[in-house]
Amino acid sequence: MQIWHVSTPALVIINTLAWLVIHLGIAYVAAKIPFRFVKPEWLLFRSSFIEHEGRIYDTLFRVSSWKGLLPDGAAWFFGGFAKKKLQATQLEYLRQFIRETCKGELAHWLVLWVAPVFFLWNPAWAGWINVAYAVAANAPCIIVQRYNRPVLQRILVHKLSRKSRNQSTPQDHLPIPVSSI
Repeated sequence: MQIWHVSTPALVIINTLAWLVIHLGIAYVAAKIPFRFVKPEWLLFRSSFIEHEGRIYDTLFRVSSWKGLLPDGAAWFFGGFAKKKLQATQLEYLRQFIRETCKGELAHWLVLWVAPVFFLWNPAWAGWINVAYAVAANAPCIIVQRYNRPVLQRILVHKLSRKSRNQSTPQDHLPIPVSSI
């Protein structure tokens, strides 16, 4: 329900600024969330049986062919965790990468959940355009996180099983593009 009425040019400016503040604000807050508050085993972050450990996203959306085109929000914040490439395969790095995919997914869900606020100052048609924008801008990022996380978890499990057999290779430290996984 629209409670403020402004001209269409003003709406464009207000909506653009609002999205900028929302995206950056939520991304910043999500980046600062301690890992104890974001666990990959929580229901929101677990793959359901329908997702087939993330494979459904490649089947339906061919995510492996376009996920490398998405921007990495880590570059926007000093000290952000880059998720464009897998930089190493050490156990702790893989664990951190998995947790970072949870934080990234949470940030994109939060942006979607905030989208209805645009109905406060937009007429219904413009409110729906903003909701559509929120879905278009965030759903691909959520899909990529839900696709990558099970892949990273499989790599981690494989590394743990190899470690338990006491084997290690020099390849453990080579950068691997996440888009190739």
